[in-house]
Amino acid sequence: LEEITPKPVQDTGNILKQGYLEKRSREHSFFGSEWQKRWCVLNRKTFYYYANEKSKQPKGNFSIEDYSARLAFHLRKDSRKRCCFELICPGKRTYEFTAPSPAEAEDWVDQIQFLLKDMSSLTIPYDEEDEDLYNDVDSSDSVNASSHNTTLNQDEPNIEMEEDDIYEVLPGKQPNKQ
Repeated sequence: LEEITPKPVQDTGNILKQGYLEKRSREHSFFGSEWQKRWCVLNRKTFYYYANEKSKQPKGNFSIEDYSARLAFHLRKDSRKRCCFELICPGKRTYEFTAPSPAEAEDWVDQIQFLLKDMSSLTIPYDEEDEDLYNDVDSSDSVNASSHNTTLNQDEPNIEMEEDDIYEVLPGKQPNKQ
């Protein structure tokens, strides 16, 4: 297992999603499992959870690689059951969360699934609709480029060169005259 260095919320890198979720604790009390409000942060590889958004040390974190995310309405019996989702991985701990709303739960699941699909893909996604955006041999661009160059050179006097003058004369060499 690789060790993930704990980081303050502000230093977790490229944050894809963050917000308050209720996380089910591992310890079960006499009344059943406890739900604790946590500030959760998802970056490109790691899921962090903190006591609050100003915390310097995470309460915990885990690499989301090999996990899968899904809505999990069975986690609660109350009115918030449609706000639940879980992160599961065979042989590893399952993490259970309750979002503030069903839409937020879906968004967390979607973001994590998108990230996992991105991590498992070795190819760069290609969208044919975007093809025109990256065509730098477009004729309209070359027209713009040449008109742009003439406006840049307006302040300079026009210098006429003879055909032979375009070559640099190296020391000790005489230009070939025909």
